[in-house]
Amino acid sequence: MINARLITLLPDLASFILIVNEGSFTAAAKMLDVTPSALSKLITRLEKALSVKLFERTTRKLIITPAGQKVYDQALLMVNAAHQAIELSHSDHTEVSGAIMVAAPEAFLNSVLQPLVIPFLERYPEMELKLRVADGEMDLLRDRIDVAFKLTDKPDENLVLKEIGKTHLRLCASPNYIAQFGMPSHPIDLFSHQCLYLAERERDNVWDFFKDDEYHSVAVKGRYAVNHSQMRLAGVKNGLGIGIFHDFVIAEAIEKGDVVAVLPDWTIQSNYHGAIAMQYPQTQYMPARLRAFIDFAIEHLQEKLGA
Repeated sequence: MINARLITLLPDLASFILIVNEGSFTAAAKMLDVTPSALSKLITRLEKALSVKLFERTTRKLIITPAGQKVYDQALLMVNAAHQAIELSHSDHTEVSGAIMVAAPEAFLNSVLQPLVIPFLERYPEMELKLRVADGEMDLLRDRIDVAFKLTDKPDENLVLKEIGKTHLRLCASPNYIAQFGMPSHPIDLFSHQCLYLAERERDNVWDFFKDDEYHSVAVKGRYAVNHSQMRLAGVKNGLGIGIFHDFVIAEAIEKGDVVAVLPDWTIQSNYHGAIAMQYPQTQYMPARLRAFIDFAIEHLQEKLGA
């Protein structure tokens, strides 16, 4: 157990080891930049604290006692452990190895981060990457999260912020759905359409539209709602209605022609749009593994996401 008495003994034990290794008070004192008499007093103090005699002193030689040898052996384990702690600390800042926990909303994790997993692990073979879906509020310290991605215009002011892009909400539908039910030309047309929304919060089915000075708030309805982007996209592709997505979720589907954009000239506002913020705790001593991931994310995402 660590207590005040033990803490005061630790420096004296380290000095004791040095004296034994050097074979004299004079040689050890020179290395510690103190006087031999100061070290002699230190050993007297340590002997009193431990209730053992550590050395047999003669005019020519310093001989460690059997009890002193036992103390030395145990104290050496302590010093070696301290050396290992220092080496671990050094490697933490110089070697890209170990585990890192990254949290992000489901849609971003699946569509944006997932394709980076293999390239990152291939570049850093000593790294372990742990990904966690986190769509709500995150406490990085409590949840032991190293880096969090957030889709918001209100990032956590207590964390370091790297804005790596912007995201906007978009509507889309399958070509077959549009062919059967028609293309909406105005937000109010959505009242007569099946719509797929998140169903996470009470107002998730209320879509707010802006265009120049015009504003419309539309309470949509539909037979299918799900707070998983890929499941919602699958529903849209299969003709279940008009769905709402982040632009990075549907970009590929639009490019392939699997879905078509709906009301592209209108801006949709919600709690889930704005900056794509990468955040992590403030620290003077950033581990090399964390720096490697942050630099890798910036390198691969900023151009892609338009920061």
